[in-house]
Amino acid sequence: MSLQGVRGGSVELACGSGPAPLVVLWSFTPLGSVVPRPVAVTDGASSKVEPSASALGIASLRNSSLLLRELREGARGHFLCQALHVSGDQLHTTYSYLTLAVLVPVSKPQVRLSDPSPVEGASVVVTCAVREGTEPVTLAWQHQAPQGPGEVLVGVKEPLLRLDPVNRTHLGWYVCSAYNAVNGLSSDGVFLDVVYGPDKPVITVEPLGLTAEGFWASEKEEVTLSCLAASNPPSHYVWLWDDTQVHTGPTYVIASARRAHTGLYTCLARNSYLDTRTRTSVQLTIYYPPAGQPSCTVLPTPAAVTLLCTWPGGLPTAQLQWEGPHGTGPTAPSNAAWTHAATRLPNGSVFTCTGQHPALALPGLCRATLWEPPQSPTCRITATVDDQFIGLSCEWPRGMPPATLSWLDDQGQPLGGSSSSPATHMLQARGDLAGREFTCLGSHPLRIPNAQCRLQLEAPQLTVAEPQVSVLEGGEAWLHCALQGGKPPARLLWLGPQGLPVEGSTSEFVLHPQGAQLRLQIQGADPSRHRGTYQCVAHNAVGNSSQHVLLEVLRYPAPPNVTISHLTYRRNRREVQLQWAIQGPGNLTGFLVQQRASVPGPGAGAWETAASNIAPESRGQQLGGLDPGVLYAFRILALNHHTIGHPSEVKTPVDPPFSAYPAVLGAAGTGMVVATVASLLVFQYAARHPQNFPRSEGTNRGAQEKSPRHWQTSKHQPPLQVQILHQNLLMSQ
Repeated sequence: MSLQGVRGGSVELACGSGPAPLVVLWSFTPLGSVVPRPVAVTDGASSKVEPSASALGIASLRNSSLLLRELREGARGHFLCQALHVSGDQLHTTYSYLTLAVLVPVSKPQVRLSDPSPVEGASVVVTCAVREGTEPVTLAWQHQAPQGPGEVLVGVKEPLLRLDPVNRTHLGWYVCSAYNAVNGLSSDGVFLDVVYGPDKPVITVEPLGLTAEGFWASEKEEVTLSCLAASNPPSHYVWLWDDTQVHTGPTYVIASARRAHTGLYTCLARNSYLDTRTRTSVQLTIYYPPAGQPSCTVLPTPAAVTLLCTWPGGLPTAQLQWEGPHGTGPTAPSNAAWTHAATRLPNGSVFTCTGQHPALALPGLCRATLWEPPQSPTCRITATVDDQFIGLSCEWPRGMPPATLSWLDDQGQPLGGSSSSPATHMLQARGDLAGREFTCLGSHPLRIPNAQCRLQLEAPQLTVAEPQVSVLEGGEAWLHCALQGGKPPARLLWLGPQGLPVEGSTSEFVLHPQGAQLRLQIQGADPSRHRGTYQCVAHNAVGNSSQHVLLEVLRYPAPPNVTISHLTYRRNRREVQLQWAIQGPGNLTGFLVQQRASVPGPGAGAWETAASNIAPESRGQQLGGLDPGVLYAFRILALNHHTIGHPSEVKTPVDPPFSAYPAVLGAAGTGMVVATVASLLVFQYAARHPQNFPRSEGTNRGAQEKSPRHWQTSKHQPPLQVQILHQNLLMSQ
């Protein structure tokens, strides 16, 4: 009988069957030997195991069975069990033969590489070694790349794995697995590091925009250039922009692309282990849209309209397309023109031009709305400053497309070419143009029939408000002149009595232009300078006209005559008091006083103004600033505005009553001393004779001395000396 056991395991060998034997003896014969060796014996009550049985494992008896634990390879061989039985009254022996096969588990495989870091293209041998294990032992190979699932190499069961030539796909972990009837084990992974590269770099651009030359990106957006070159060890990268190094590393980021970033970008890849290099270049173009928005215009053509859409600039140029009420027009870059028939186009038709550009998320738009210009053309005439040329101007605005205007003469012949509003034609100024008519003809695709306006050249016509104007002397006169017609508009001016143009804004003349009127204001009218015939003249490029206005400056009536009623000196002959009276009725506005030194004979001094601006109700005036040593003569004149009356009689001032001034004129200083002494004597006399100076009674001001005038009426006359002093005091005043 054959049995199998596993090294290190346990096996139980049974010794036949039947009743329990009296004695059991186990022996073992190794393979290749014929001599049995005792192992163990038992009589049921006791048992014994031979020490040499340790070569088989740990042996023990369980009843009649032999139990081997921690089985060893030395247990391979034949086992014999001899059992002594009692059958009836007889003893007999039984024999059991067992053949034990001890199986050995495979050991953990060991993998070795002939070159752990081969260069791609070389030859590599991978060896799998199993130290022990009961045959047959089966081998299996597994390859696991650094990234990705493991791969079982089907069909490879040899201990030697030949990789010839080795390539980058062989790079990774290699594991060898060994199997037999007992077990199976796998080796640790061994890494095969295949050195290769760098391959030619591959450049990618984000965001991705492809052109025939390379890549494109929009202005101001972030652009990422990535470079990948397969290599082991990994490549070192350098970026060049038009042969200038700008970055190191696999990724180059342009945070905000500008037009200047357009150029050739090169990625250099280097394998530092092999010192090998590769490179790849791509063209990057930065796109930018045209400035602003498309521009739409409409041009008139006979019975049609031409729509123009322009959007210049940008890279690449924008694609433009028209769309109207009845469909779409052609597509063109940068400039799109579309001629559309004007028939059946209602007023207010809208045409849209759409501009597409790859750098814009939304298209650019412009619209053109067709409008018939309202009403009709308006004609106007102008002239150059020197009236050498006449301008015929015609306007017909607010149409789309603009209306086409042309000028025709009175014979219907064109004057120059056609143009849009406004249309102007210049004529050489001539007198024979007066009365001729000119026509402006306006056409528009949406207007049938054409519209027109006419104008006629006319010499100017004038009118004045009053042909004769009267004003009082010193007053303000107004002369009015107005245009009644004339084309082109005329220029107005006033000529004075001497036939010279009146200059405006002076102290005498002020011109007030108001539209077709020109008013002349004459200030402070003077008969000698302002009286006479004024002429208002109107002049335009085809003629002129004039009107006359007579200005009369009238004087005010003469004021009444004046006579001097009183003229006396005051204050040491430095002032005089003048009083007068008027004779007869008449208007007056004031008085004028004149003075001069009174010198007898023809050499009398010239009259000077002593006082003016005297109110008309005044009848008196005090005059000062006189020289006491000069005898003056005075006269007075009445005024009525600017008219001066006859002067009064001439008078010289006289001294006031009780005046002794002439006697002391040569001794003014002595008089002052005498007056002072007299005053002291008066006061001394009053102190000694109080009964002669009665006091005032019952006043709140207290006792007060009476003035010297009281002496004349008092019962007590002062002494003669005091009276003489009093007279001198009065003269000194």
